[in-house]
Amino acid sequence: MRYIRYAVLGALAVVLVSVCLANSKVVELKLMPSALAELFGFNYSIALPLFVVVLGGVGAGLVIGFLWEWIREHKHRSEAAQKAREARKLNREVTRLKKQKNEGKDEVLALLEDAN
Repeated sequence: MRYIRYAVLGALAVVLVSVCLANSKVVELKLMPSALAELFGFNYSIALPLFVVVLGGVGAGLVIGFLWEWIREHKHRSEAAQKAREARKLNREVTRLKKQKNEGKDEVLALLEDAN
C-alpha cells in the first residue's frame, strides 16, 4: 500500500513539473480592468509565471475551502465536546453513587455487585 501511495505521489509530481515547465511564460496580473483603473487613476499590476498563478489559485482555493469547512463544522465540534463533558460528569456521579452504596460492605461482595 505504501508503494502505491509513493507511485501516485510520484506521478502527481511529474504532472505538476510538466505543467510548470509548459506554462512558464510570464503573464501580467492587474488589480482592476483598464477602464476602472483610468477612473481611479491607479492600477496595481504584477508579472508572474503562469504556473505560479494557476497553482497559487488552486492553493488559495484549498485553504479557503478548508477554513470554510472548519467554521461550518464548529457546531458539531461544540456539541461533541458538550456531550463528552456530560458523559464524564455522569461517569463521576455513577462512581460516587457506587462507592456510597457499597460503603461498609465486604470488598469482594461490592466488586461482585458492581460487575452486574
